[in-house]
Amino acid sequence: MKQLTREDLFSLEEYAEQRPGFRTKVLEHKKHRQVHIGAHATLYFEDRLTMHYQIQEMLRVERIFEKEAIQEELDAYNPLIPDGSNWKATFMMEYEDVPERQTALAQLIGVEDKVWVQVVGHDKVYAIADEDLERENAEKTSSVHFMRFELAAEMVSALKSGAALGMGIDHENYLESVPQVSTAVRDSLTADLD
Repeated sequence: MKQLTREDLFSLEEYAEQRPGFRTKVLEHKKHRQVHIGAHATLYFEDRLTMHYQIQEMLRVERIFEKEAIQEELDAYNPLIPDGSNWKATFMMEYEDVPERQTALAQLIGVEDKVWVQVVGHDKVYAIADEDLERENAEKTSSVHFMRFELAAEMVSALKSGAALGMGIDHENYLESVPQVSTAVRDSLTADLD
């Protein structure tokens, strides 16, 4: 999947005009790119469109229009665009209650290395997490992690032939799985694979 350049972005003025329609398009697209794993974990799969939206929103909120600052945003978000043989996702541990979240995150150290996807008939593929920077310490893990799932060619082929896709987490304090994601999610993610 091609990375974004400055030429792909709207100016602040153009984005102000385009935002309502663009936002609606992106939010509809995102519906088929998230998987809830149990009550407190969600994988949000990123792609070129979701990153385009994220960058435009950052430029809008921060009122960024300088060339160098725009490039910094591109450099920050382009690594979250899939490369053709992988999926990239934002993984979130979501607890509304703050004390419950603090307790859970202390018990979930290493959870980011236990998140997996599985094409039916193939082995689980565990996430390569937080390549940009470490997001846990000795006391707790972060509630947000960035992940990459590298798929073998035969897995990609199986998905393109309609194989089912499951996802889950194998952490001792959070054992949850989705044996089969919806066809809409599988198809959306399969479209990321060249």
